Amino acid sequence: MAIPVSSAATAAAPTRSYAGPMVLMTTLFFLFGAVTNFNGVLMPYLKDVCQLTDLQSSLIPFAFFAAYFLMSLPAGFVLSRIGYQRGIVLGLLVMAAGALLFVPAAEARTFGLFLAGLSLLGAGITLLQVAANPYVSVLGPARQAASRISIVGVANGLGGTLSPLVGGLLLFGSTALLQKQLANLPVAERLNQEAALVKSPYIGLSIFLAALAALFFFVRLPKLESIPADEEAGAADAALLQGRRSALDFRHLVLGVGAIFFYVGVEVGLGDFLIRYGQAQQISQLSPFTQSLVQALNAVTNYGLLLIGQSPLPVDTSNGFTPAIGAVLVASYWFGLMLGRIVGIPLLRSLPDRPLLVGVCAAGAALVLGSIVLHGEAALWLIVLCGLCNSIMWPVIFPLAIKGLGPFTKQGSSYLIMAIVGGALVPLLMGWLATHGGGLRVAFLVPALCYVYLLYYALSGYRVR
Repeated sequence: MAIPVSSAATAAAPTRSYAGPMVLMTTLFFLFGAVTNFNGVLMPYLKDVCQLTDLQSSLIPFAFFAAYFLMSLPAGFVLSRIGYQRGIVLGLLVMAAGALLFVPAAEARTFGLFLAGLSLLGAGITLLQVAANPYVSVLGPARQAASRISIVGVANGLGGTLSPLVGGLLLFGSTALLQKQLANLPVAERLNQEAALVKSPYIGLSIFLAALAALFFFVRLPKLESIPADEEAGAADAALLQGRRSALDFRHLVLGVGAIFFYVGVEVGLGDFLIRYGQAQQISQLSPFTQSLVQALNAVTNYGLLLIGQSPLPVDTSNGFTPAIGAVLVASYWFGLMLGRIVGIPLLRSLPDRPLLVGVCAAGAALVLGSIVLHGEAALWLIVLCGLCNSIMWPVIFPLAIKGLGPFTKQGSSYLIMAIVGGALVPLLMGWLATHGGGLRVAFLVPALCYVYLLYYALSGYRVR
């Protein structure tokens, strides 16, 4: 993003430090990952507490990710009126209100209120994403933009890895104990007791969001317009632009919107259905590797809980697959995505990006199809490995899709952001197939087909014509 500035401002720019604002932006991206990936634990939890079908439980990611489609354009309008810093404050307060809705939702055990809370969380994150992404991209020298985006991307992955671990313990760690204690009580009363477990995490989240909003309100951040850019965008090919009136006149952009749609859909669908997929495998005995991994991560997470005054919540690995163990696998899936992004930084600098995209798309399709054919624990670990495949897709697909758009780049970027709604619709389709179309194995054909489309885009659809 090139912003006109005076030569004096440009000369003074290198002496200015943006370390403080960068720390705050990194905190925001950690928060994005933590809140978003918590849905992978929340989905099976609410399925039990609210007695839902797989289709009904898929409304959880739908309510959250639909906000990206509905709020992306309004968010841009809001930011143009109140500015980026106030927009961040507003986004945090909207999220805090959404988190607070989980308290009456748990009290009444009403699924509709849970969905309303998730919708507000999604709307708040959309506003924050629209504000934070361009802010990070220009928060310092333009030649270092990629490294800044990589830093916040790793923070996003770290938050997304830790939240399923902690959430799994808080929501599932004591479920077995509750079930033993309340075995003789009516089902409704037992479910009410379990529903109460979600209140503390979301009350804590609401307090943290409100405190962060206060910090962003009082801190003095540099205005976006005052941050100089030391590079100008390259001129677009005039011949390529001839006769084009919209970003949608570019075939590779239209196909790129589809690629982002299916990429986000497959990433969310695999993560959010992983615990349910594990339950469907009916695994009565875990391998020594999985037991050791779960116990090690459980010990680390419990140590962290002790530091914040929470009682340790051990995970029993002797009775086969449980939702608590599934939460560890969900965290491993998102950890693979984070690890892949870290490794991908030097790879994308030294190797051609499109052949890498071809490789990970083909590998993703093979892993999902292999998982459908196999049974038991092996089927789960193949899905976990898909996290590695997903890691470099966004940083490769996005620039391929906007290449050569020239003056239509901003418009094309907006369409790509709106395509994140794939995270709402692909899991919904998976939930429908799981409920009405033959179970979870049939439902997992959907992400396999998503990878096939992504492979097509990597092989041919990316071409600028």
